[in-house]
Amino acid sequence: MFPSRRKTAQLPWEDGRSRLIPSGLPRKCSVFHLFVACLLLGFLSLLWLQLSCSGDVARAARGQGQETPGPSRACPPEPPPEHWEEDESWGPHRLAVLVPFRERFEELLVFVPHMHRFLSRKKIQHHIYVLNQVDHFSLSALHRFNRAALINAGFLESSNSTDYIAMHDVDLLPLNEELDYGFPETGPFHVASPELHPLYHYKTYVGGILLLSKQHYQLCNGMSNRFWGWGREDDEFYRRIKGAGLQLFRPSGITTGYKTFRHLHDPAWRKRDQKRIAAQKQEQFRVDREGGLSTVKYRVDSRTALSVGGAPCTVLNIMLDCDKAATPWCTFS
Repeated sequence: MFPSRRKTAQLPWEDGRSRLIPSGLPRKCSVFHLFVACLLLGFLSLLWLQLSCSGDVARAARGQGQETPGPSRACPPEPPPEHWEEDESWGPHRLAVLVPFRERFEELLVFVPHMHRFLSRKKIQHHIYVLNQVDHFSLSALHRFNRAALINAGFLESSNSTDYIAMHDVDLLPLNEELDYGFPETGPFHVASPELHPLYHYKTYVGGILLLSKQHYQLCNGMSNRFWGWGREDDEFYRRIKGAGLQLFRPSGITTGYKTFRHLHDPAWRKRDQKRIAAQKQEQFRVDREGGLSTVKYRVDSRTALSVGGAPCTVLNIMLDCDKAATPWCTFS
C-alpha cells in the first residue's frame, strides 16, 4: 500500500516507456488503476467484516490453533429456526412479555430477537408487547415517562391467551440459560434478583424482570400510576405484593452472579429523568392505596405487528392520561 524505496518492478500494462511519478504509480491510467485498487480493497474489507461478524474467521483460526485478536463484533440478529414454532408440548401456559418503551430503538433491536430466542430455547410460549409511550407532541408540555402506567395498560391489552406476565426492562438481557421464566404459580418470581442484577442490590428490589400470574397482578391492583419520571414505582409495588399477602420468590443455584444479565443502558448517553418536582418528593415514598390497574387511563393509538430480526412482537402506541390536578409533576413545561 505504501511506495517502496526499492526499485519498482515493471507492471504488465506498462509499455516500458512510462516513467514512475513520485507516488510510485504509473503516469498513464494511474487514476483508473487507483480506483480499481480501492474497489478491490473495499470489497475485501467488507468480506472480512462479514466473516468476522459471522464467526467464520474465528472458527477457521481456532481450527488452525490461532487466536483471533480484538473483541468480537456484534452481528445483526438472525431469524430463529423454523423448528422453534410453538406447539402444545411446550406446556399449557403462555407468557406476555410487557416492555415499557420510549425512544430506545437501538436497545429494542437487540432485545426482541434475544428474548425470542432465549424463551424459545426454553420452550416457553410467549409474545412480546412493546408498550411505546406516545405523546401529544406539544411544545408547551411533554408527558414524562410512566413505566408503571404502561405496564397496567399492557396488562389490559395483552391477549387473553396469555395467563402470566413478565414486567421486563428493555435494557436487561438474560444470559444464563438456567434462569426460570416458567409460570409463577406459587407467587411473584423476581428473575433479576438483587444478588444477580448488575446495578441494584438492595433486598426489597423487585425491578428489572418480574414474573406474575395475571391473577396475582390483579390481586395487587397492578402498579401505581402516580410515578412519572424514573424510579420508585418498583419499591411501591414491593409493598403491594406484601400487602396482598403474596410470597416473593427469587432464583437459586445461579452461580454467574452479576454477569447473569447483560445491561445495555449507557448512563452517559441516555440521561434518566430523575427530577422530583414539588410534592413529588414526598409522594414518591407513599403507598398508593386507591389507584392502580383499576384506575389507569390511556388510549391505544395503534397496534402494529412487527418482526425484528425474525422475532415477532406487537407494538402498542399508548397515550397515557396526565391528570395535572392529581399529579402536577406528570409533565415538563
